[in-house]
Amino acid sequence: MKQAVSKRGTITSIASIAGVSIPTVSRVLHNHPDVAPETRKRVELVIEESGFIRNRVKQGLRRKSSGIVDMLIPDLNNPYSIEIVRGVEEVLSRTNLRLALSVTQDTLQLEQRWLTKILNSEATDGAILVLLHGQQQCFDTLSKHKIPFVAIDQRGDLGLDVPSVGTTNWFGGRLATEHLISLGHRRIAIITGPPSIRCSQDRLAGYRATLDDACIPVDPALIRSGAFVQETGYDQACALLELPEPPTAIFTGNDMQAMGVYSAFRARGLRIPHDMSVIGFDDVPIASILSPSLTTVRQPLMEMGRVGTTMLLRLIAGEPLDSTRVELTTTLCVRASCMRYHSGTQIC
Repeated sequence: MKQAVSKRGTITSIASIAGVSIPTVSRVLHNHPDVAPETRKRVELVIEESGFIRNRVKQGLRRKSSGIVDMLIPDLNNPYSIEIVRGVEEVLSRTNLRLALSVTQDTLQLEQRWLTKILNSEATDGAILVLLHGQQQCFDTLSKHKIPFVAIDQRGDLGLDVPSVGTTNWFGGRLATEHLISLGHRRIAIITGPPSIRCSQDRLAGYRATLDDACIPVDPALIRSGAFVQETGYDQACALLELPEPPTAIFTGNDMQAMGVYSAFRARGLRIPHDMSVIGFDDVPIASILSPSLTTVRQPLMEMGRVGTTMLLRLIAGEPLDSTRVELTTTLCVRASCMRYHSGTQIC
């Protein structure tokens, strides 16, 4: 235990000398309770002998700790945001930090106003950012002022140095389309989110690739887009039903859009899945209690919040990340909103 830790030492050095993992050292530094007493003593001894790491953690902050983590989300109307917030709060509840939540109403103006407040108040230890409009400007400004941050579900491409968490959206688009093809559907419509958002692009690309692989022509009339809200699902479902040859299945950009599709069909006296099969995306809690229950692509929203927060805590502590980009796996939750297509049983 008398091995010296040089001034150039890192938390990695402490972990190596103490014979523990880097996360264990981090938990000791942040006084987390989930460390065995003997392990804690061993790590603390190395820390004290080095006389360096605790100072390193303090220096990793751009200023004296405020005890606050800021989180910026687009809205509170979509369960998508709420689930991510739950994951963030779960991790922070095990620390001495508290969460300050701000809502942008999905506008660039309110994002910029929040950024100005953060810079003027100097009262944040770090930020978690969900679906920013002006993401690059925000990232550049936060980096310039040495404010640690993590992006969750970004809108566009990111630089290699931007810490971020997302999910396998392309694969999710493929899962949904493959499932509908396996049920005999060939006229499969897709309603995406805003075309400028990376997750919308990736889901659409997965849909296209799967149709191509199955030698099913991509019909541009079946590709629709809009906001991630019920109104988009309603309006686009109505438009799809007006086509000379309507689709037999609809893959929506999120579960909120799928709820709008449900409403459009109820208004016309049509039934899901007998008249149309529907698949959503997200798997928010309400998806399983819709009638019929919604088949959907699950992205682990709470886990996205947990992972993003864990990454941010490491950045706040001055620790290196194992990777700046984390992508969690999407899965398909099969429920009652899809059925096998038989000619004459659905509206086309």
